[in-house]
Amino acid sequence: MQPAPVTKYRPFPPIALPNRQWPDRSHTRAPIWCSVDLRDGNQALAQPMSVEEKLEYFEMLVKIGFKEIEVGFPSASQIEFDFCRRLIEENRIPGDVAIQILCQCREELITRSIEAMRGAKNAIFHLYNSTSPSQRKHVFKATRDDIKAIAVQGTKWVKQHSAPLVAAGTRMRFEYSPESFTSTELEFALEVCEAVTDVWQPTVSDKIILNLPATVEYATPNIHADQIEWMCTHLTRRDRTLVSLHTHNDRGTGIAATELAMLAGADRVEGTLFGNGERTGNVDLVTIAMNLYTHGIHPGLDFSNINEIREVYERTTRLEVPPRLPYAGELVFTAFSGSHQDAINKSWAAQKPDAPWDVLYIPLDPADIGRSYKAIIRINSQSGKGGVAYMLEHEFGYALPKLMHKEIGKIINDFADAKGTELTSAQVHEVFLSEYLERTEPVSLQHFKTTERDSTVQCEATLTLDGHTHKLTGSGNGPIDAFVHALGSTSLPKFEVLSYSEHSLGKGSEARAVSYIQIKTDRNHTLFGAGIDTNIELASIKAIVSALNRTLAKK
Repeated sequence: MQPAPVTKYRPFPPIALPNRQWPDRSHTRAPIWCSVDLRDGNQALAQPMSVEEKLEYFEMLVKIGFKEIEVGFPSASQIEFDFCRRLIEENRIPGDVAIQILCQCREELITRSIEAMRGAKNAIFHLYNSTSPSQRKHVFKATRDDIKAIAVQGTKWVKQHSAPLVAAGTRMRFEYSPESFTSTELEFALEVCEAVTDVWQPTVSDKIILNLPATVEYATPNIHADQIEWMCTHLTRRDRTLVSLHTHNDRGTGIAATELAMLAGADRVEGTLFGNGERTGNVDLVTIAMNLYTHGIHPGLDFSNINEIREVYERTTRLEVPPRLPYAGELVFTAFSGSHQDAINKSWAAQKPDAPWDVLYIPLDPADIGRSYKAIIRINSQSGKGGVAYMLEHEFGYALPKLMHKEIGKIINDFADAKGTELTSAQVHEVFLSEYLERTEPVSLQHFKTTERDSTVQCEATLTLDGHTHKLTGSGNGPIDAFVHALGSTSLPKFEVLSYSEHSLGKGSEARAVSYIQIKTDRNHTLFGAGIDTNIELASIKAIVSALNRTLAKK
């Protein structure tokens, strides 16, 4: 990096817009969406999709609900042309979906593109040419008038060569992009767009689409919004124009720039699923759509099975959705922090089915996009007792008593700390089983039986203690009390039972009982034991044995 002062770069100049309106507006509706995955996204892949992969992707986009889909650049390659033809000839395009193609302002490319669209019911011809000062100077070595003439002539060719398609029944709409709009002088971008509109002659019922791309993101989102509002207020035929956005993400603010530009008056948004595209990518349509949804505005797109959409995307593009990408990333509904886990657990328990969503740290109900609740809590050495308890309950059915949370939380944290990695739910379960339910040394219960007489319970128990068998008897006001008295005749530590709870594990005839018992030893140590059995009485006795084995292990 250049040391201060930085002279190599300069800030993007602000827009003179003293009466800007967008800062005081709120989103009230979804825009018109156009997916450019199959063109802009596909051309950015190291290994572009095959025709079969593009067909599968197209069907997914239709299922999601896109009504405008840019399917390719048919004049650029045979595979792009063939894909467009297959969509049309095999009747794969629903009647309410328009396919869009991209083309430069060259007559032979325009006629080739028209040929690819022959027989389509709904089509959008997307024409573009570059307009920025740097493009004019370094690439085209052309004047403003030269650049405007290219756009005007290209529009005339589209109108001329698409006439037979229109006569044959195709609804042909027209989109024009002054490529590199955001780095073009606003008055010149307006001049070119007005000249193109003069040629096309749109109507209120058949509007022209003026796409104003941030081909490279140079400015902050507020300046992008100012540029869009300036254009919206200066277009002479605004009522016959759909103002469209095509935002890239070079500064990492493509989503913010798009959302503010929507407030500034844009009607339409082009982008890709998960932000695929050249360099840093296009704006992520999933994030923008779900952002609207979490503000109570249905986007008109269905992402209720985001995992399936992500699977098709990753398989066909050979790209991976980043784990922290909003809504779709593997870890976005995940909390490692103990305090966060506790807050999620408590607020989730308090969430009423018909009330507005209000779960801490989770701005969207994962179920709305087909995500699993079990992914919310993840365990590492930073996790707390609430997260461990949540995982054991929601994935394995153990409703641990509140007083037990701290104990199991420390055990799991110590284990995670020793491993130095995140623990899977299976590992957490394995630690729980080995710590509480699978201990057989030094005490092992071989037999237990009770009888009741005159409100007193008598018990007979057979234990193995340090390899020796002991037959015990005892009496008390219940099985637990009787067993505690029976154990008093052994060399095991003396203790009292502080708390007891139980619940069923599973449903139906196969259900088992799980018991949790907290004991306090004669040395003032308190700890829990747990036991499982189809017999609820035996489950509680096993819980006492579990607690004793844990006590002796700590010695």
